[in-house]
Amino acid sequence: MKKRFLFGPIILAFLLFFTAILIPNAWLAKLVPKDRVETSATEINPMMFQGMYLQGKALEDPKYLPIYGSSELSRLDAFHPSNYFKVNNQGFTPYLVGKGGSQSLIHAINFAAQSDQLKGKKIVFIISPQWFQKNGSDEAHFAPNFSALQAYDLVFNQNVDPELKKKMIKRMLKFHAVTNDALLSALFKAELDQDKVALSLLTPPAKAYRSILEKKDIYYSMVEGNGPKRTISQDVKNKSWDELKQMAEKVGAKESRNNEFKISNGVYKKLKPKLKKLKGHNKKMNYAESVEFHDFHLMMDVLKESGAEPLFISVPVHGKFYDYTGFPKKGRTDFYKKIKKEIEQEGFQVADLTNHEYDPYFLKDTLHLGWKGWVYVDQEIESFYKKSS
Repeated sequence: MKKRFLFGPIILAFLLFFTAILIPNAWLAKLVPKDRVETSATEINPMMFQGMYLQGKALEDPKYLPIYGSSELSRLDAFHPSNYFKVNNQGFTPYLVGKGGSQSLIHAINFAAQSDQLKGKKIVFIISPQWFQKNGSDEAHFAPNFSALQAYDLVFNQNVDPELKKKMIKRMLKFHAVTNDALLSALFKAELDQDKVALSLLTPPAKAYRSILEKKDIYYSMVEGNGPKRTISQDVKNKSWDELKQMAEKVGAKESRNNEFKISNGVYKKLKPKLKKLKGHNKKMNYAESVEFHDFHLMMDVLKESGAEPLFISVPVHGKFYDYTGFPKKGRTDFYKKIKKEIEQEGFQVADLTNHEYDPYFLKDTLHLGWKGWVYVDQEIESFYKKSS
């Protein structure tokens, strides 16, 4: 009797599972709330980054200006683009894509998945200098941001140049998040070797699994997430850029009273116990020599091939704090020059804000934009958006 009761729910679960899989994606998409793209614009939701449905809808809609980056995007003070342009409508809504650990390779994979939507599309990309550690992205940062859906899509994506695809696959196979997926790693190796027999055997299960992941993406797209707290203030409305910079300085001064570095009080409180150990700790560091440049070029290659129109924003580190840790000035300035040169060589626009290393309240902590830094970013974004292609 007990077995019969147990057997029933198992059969029901299987029936529900297969029913969910067999429902066409077009039907499922009708269940996604009409305002879902709008509500996801500031959610900083990993399910959206690692999916394709909501991003695709945002890229289709000319009202959205995608802003790609990493952890700085979640610092949603009143001067942050999502909040500033909410109050000062310039004809677009920022759409945030990225979180901590979203580095060049993760963005390259994402752009490849959206390549058919990027032609002629203006986007903004914020570069984080701290990505450019000697060995580039590591497993701890790559794995939580990796998208299996986008990885499977890459193999079958006819919009990506075969040689570029191979370079991306070779790099991805360096990570356990990829090699631990037996089907994906076998598919990748067959693609690299152009093993037609293996590809013919692996393609049907791989496409079936991709279909399941696509449905999962649409299901997750139906559910609204809880984004970071936003500070939307009418005080920033209809102000000149100089007035906004002065306002940002006042807010920054008020929120960073407990430390000489002029960073957020809360951040400094957590940092203070570690300060002695950090003094002179980074004497051998150099952001200009990093594997991340290889990944950054892969990403630029995807953008160039897709016909996207990006504005790269190059931001500084916190000069005073980096001096305290012993990080050589040359290791920073060489990086700033190199990244700018390489972007311009690809024919892309770059807003170089790296001369603000010692500008108080430009950064909210030792790494991330805040207060006055966001005002400069807003100014660059507005100018870029209004400029004809």
